[in-house]
Amino acid sequence: MTGDSTVRIGLLGCGNVGAALVQLVADNGDAVAARTGLRLEVTRVAVGDVTRPRPVDLAPGVLTGDASGVVCDPDIDLVVEVMGGIEPARTLILTALEAGKPVVTANKELLATHGAELFDAAVKSGVDLLFEAAVCGAIPLMRPLRESLAGDRINRVIGIVNGTTNFILTRMTEGGESFAEGLAEAQALGYAERDPTADVEGFDAAAKAAIIASVAFGIDVRVGDVHREGITGITTDDIAMAARLGYVVKLLALADSVAGPGGDQVSVRVHPAMVPVAHPLAAVREAYNAVFVQGEAAGELMFYGRGAGGRPTASAVLGDVVDAAANLRQGTSAGVAGLAAARLRPMDELASQYYLSLDVADRPGVLEQVAAAFARHEVSIVQVLQTGMGGEARLVLVTHIARERAMQATLADLRGLESVDRVGSLLRVVGPE
Repeated sequence: MTGDSTVRIGLLGCGNVGAALVQLVADNGDAVAARTGLRLEVTRVAVGDVTRPRPVDLAPGVLTGDASGVVCDPDIDLVVEVMGGIEPARTLILTALEAGKPVVTANKELLATHGAELFDAAVKSGVDLLFEAAVCGAIPLMRPLRESLAGDRINRVIGIVNGTTNFILTRMTEGGESFAEGLAEAQALGYAERDPTADVEGFDAAAKAAIIASVAFGIDVRVGDVHREGITGITTDDIAMAARLGYVVKLLALADSVAGPGGDQVSVRVHPAMVPVAHPLAAVREAYNAVFVQGEAAGELMFYGRGAGGRPTASAVLGDVVDAAANLRQGTSAGVAGLAAARLRPMDELASQYYLSLDVADRPGVLEQVAAAFARHEVSIVQVLQTGMGGEARLVLVTHIARERAMQATLADLRGLESVDRVGSLLRVVGPE
C-alpha cells in the first residue's frame, strides 16, 4: 500500500454492481477520506468485453480485458470481485490472497461452493476476504454474525433472502395474481431475469443459506447441503387458504442448530412456508429482504432492507472495501477462520407442522380414508377444511408437529388412494417463535 494512504483498487467486473461501485467511490470518496484518512481509487477494471458500453465513465487506460493482469499488478492494493460465477473468479481471488492483497467479493455462488478454501487462504495470508454483499445486498448481516455476535450462541437464522420470490408472493397475496402473472410483472420491473430459474426454484436462496449457516455456526456448509424447494407450485388457492388460517406464504431460508446424537447438528433448508401474520417476517413485502436471528444472549434480532440492486449491493461492497483498506493500513485482518466439518441433520428428521391440500371424490367415507392414511404414519391432524367442487371436494389439512419422514410416507399413501385425485401443495408451518 502506498505511503500517501491512497488505496488502489482493482475491480473485476463492471456490470450493474461494478459500475455502481465506481460511481459510489467517485461520489463518496471525499467523505470516506475525511472519516478514515484513506483515499480510494479505482485504477484498473477488468471486463470480458472491453468494447461494450458501460453505465459509468472510466478514465483512459483503466478498462482492460486482462483480469489476471489486474490481480497481479503490483500497484493494486485491493481486489474487488463482482464478476460472478465459479471460474475464473476462484482462481483470481486465490491469486490475490496469496499475493497478500485483501479481497472483497459479492459472489454468493462461489462462497457457497468454495467458501472454506477461500477463507483459509485469506487467514493464511493474513488479509481480509470480506463478502457482505454476497447475502441480502445492502443489509448488514454478515458483519454482525461474524463480529458482533461472535461471542453468542446462535440458535436459529430464518429469513426472506430472495427479493424476486418475495415480490411474486406479495403480488399473489395482495393482488390475487397467479404465479405466472406475478413472475411476468417481476420480469417487467427488472426484479426477475428472463430465465428466472435461480430465483423461483430456490437456487439463489440456497446459496445464501449456505453462507449464512457457515458464518452463524462456524461450519463448512455448501450449497449442495441445503434442502431446496421453490415456489412454482404455489397457487392462489394456497395463498387464500393461508390467509384464512392466519398465515402468509413466504419463501424462507432457515438454519437451525439442534441437539442430536453425539452433539449439535445443523439443519439448513430453503422452502415456501406458512408464516403467522403476527411474525415480523410476514410483513416483509415486495422485493425487500429480512433476516431474523435468534441468539441465546442477544435474543431476537431482525435485519431488514433492500436485498438486491446495483446501488444497494455496491453500498455493501464499498463498506467492505473501507474496512479492508483500513485493516490493510493497520496490518490487521478479520477473517472467517477454521470452519468445522458440518454435522447436518437429515431433512427427514425435521419436525414441523404441515399444511396439505387434496382434491378428492366428494362422497361418503373419503375423509375417513384420508384420516386413516395419516393415522397409519402417526401424523395427527389438528384442523380440516372442506370446500365442495361439484363431484369433487378440496380438503385442506393442518397437522400437529410431525416428522418429515412420516409426512412424506403419508403423502405416498395418499397418492395410492383411489378416492384422491390430486395431492396438492405441502407447506411447512413456521411457529410463532
